[in-house]
Amino acid sequence: MPQRIEKYTGMVIQPAVTVAKKSADIQKNLNRVCKLIDFGVGYFWERPVRLIVLPEYFLQGVTTPGKGEAGLKKFMDMAITIPGPEIDVLAEKAREYNLFISGGGVIELLPEFPDRWFNTAFIIGPSGEVILKYHKWNIPASIGMGTSPHDMLDDYTKVFGNDILQRFPVVDTEIGKLGTMTCHDGATPEVSRALAFNGVEVICHPTAMQEVEGTSQPWDFWTFTRRTRAHDNMCYLLGSNWGTVEHEYYPKGFCPGHSLIVDYTGMVLRQAPYPEEQVISTTIDIEALREHRTIINHNMWIDVRTEGFREIYEHSVYPPNRFPAGHPPKTQADKIETTKAVMDNLYGRGQFVPPHGILPEEMSQVLEERIKRAQSIGALRRDED
Repeated sequence: MPQRIEKYTGMVIQPAVTVAKKSADIQKNLNRVCKLIDFGVGYFWERPVRLIVLPEYFLQGVTTPGKGEAGLKKFMDMAITIPGPEIDVLAEKAREYNLFISGGGVIELLPEFPDRWFNTAFIIGPSGEVILKYHKWNIPASIGMGTSPHDMLDDYTKVFGNDILQRFPVVDTEIGKLGTMTCHDGATPEVSRALAFNGVEVICHPTAMQEVEGTSQPWDFWTFTRRTRAHDNMCYLLGSNWGTVEHEYYPKGFCPGHSLIVDYTGMVLRQAPYPEEQVISTTIDIEALREHRTIINHNMWIDVRTEGFREIYEHSVYPPNRFPAGHPPKTQADKIETTKAVMDNLYGRGQFVPPHGILPEEMSQVLEERIKRAQSIGALRRDED
């Protein structure tokens, strides 16, 4: 019989982030997060904090296309390992306060694939041990430079296995079953569904969600999609975004907060409604979640009928193995190049209809012309350096 889990406080930290150019910048980001952990644990003392979620790229920051775009080498210069000295600092905080800490977007070097970096999320347990690592699956080709396991699926599978629990891990802990997904993973249903299939009860969701993608009203893509992920899988979701950012080419509110905590019915329990540093928290009640899942009416898993949808997933949309071992993506344009095949697929089979005057088979060429135009004005890098 499972042990009863008492109510506890879940906390989301929304820090200021400096895009790192040197190791001192990483240390600055780490020091700030630690101060905010100290603040939050002290402030919410009445019901102990047992879980803290940090945003994507909270340690090293990240660049996007434009004048500030970094190539592979610059990212690799800022990469770290997990475990490692930086994560050890957070491990000490987990031990000090007897809690779990999750974060993501760590630019990580893997010894198995030393020619590239991965966007890695983690969970540290109260013992200070890293109890879960996850490599971001859905890295958007238009703005994301790291390697997804899908980008080198065959090579990755040989090392890490081909089981859904290995790709989308969930760990059973004293505060419930925890999993993590990172930023764009939450924009579509598949990753959260995989976590739910593996039993997740609390999704730790680090993000670096930009205002240009719709973080605030009237669109607020961020909130309605994350509410949907929690609702459809009957789990808590703790989403952390940057508060402000220091980077010579970014507006300070580039990733404008709106961190949130959503319950297992899809209700927003707490949200930070502005682009500044903030700490938010609420009570996590795993026993109430488990009771809710016993009710069959409006149960989001009872009526899942998978057989009707096999054709959607039997054939690739975004092709795997585009960047196998020895051939890492070096610029954002390298990643965008892959989407030509996706365009050919979507338009070629009639799922998408092109604008008037363009043939379906011409759509990948349209994308190629956009890439070249962007490179001609310096909005996309032509080479690694």
